[in-house]
Amino acid sequence: MRTDTIGTGWGFPVGLSATGGFGLASGTTKLEQSMRLILTTYPGERRMRPDFGSRLRDFVFQPPTTEVRAELAAEVERALTRWEPRARIERVRVEPAPERRSLLLIDIDYTVVDTDDRGNLVFPFHGLPDDEED
Repeated sequence: MRTDTIGTGWGFPVGLSATGGFGLASGTTKLEQSMRLILTTYPGERRMRPDFGSRLRDFVFQPPTTEVRAELAAEVERALTRWEPRARIERVRVEPAPERRSLLLIDIDYTVVDTDDRGNLVFPFHGLPDDEED
């Protein structure tokens, strides 16, 4: 994959490199870090961009029904389509993790716009713990 079409920037979360400078990320790593940042930022958190982010936190207290999972997928697609122009979102699926019902796995299929390279990001979404026995 050509990394120059996506760019290089500070890694997220921000950290230091082995030489003491800021850790950088590029290519698919940078793109997926950007997507995670969009999904974990709630609108209103950034003063200069009050609409930036997604409303995923609105779903934390919702039961993981089929309808709620469909709404969650629609919100992910809406936020990423709006805020990440380097990726074309092809499909978003939300399924419960087999080992924990309170964990939903958001499976995002995307294509890098400039290169037509395909990628997949699985984003874990933690809801309220349930009373299931371990």
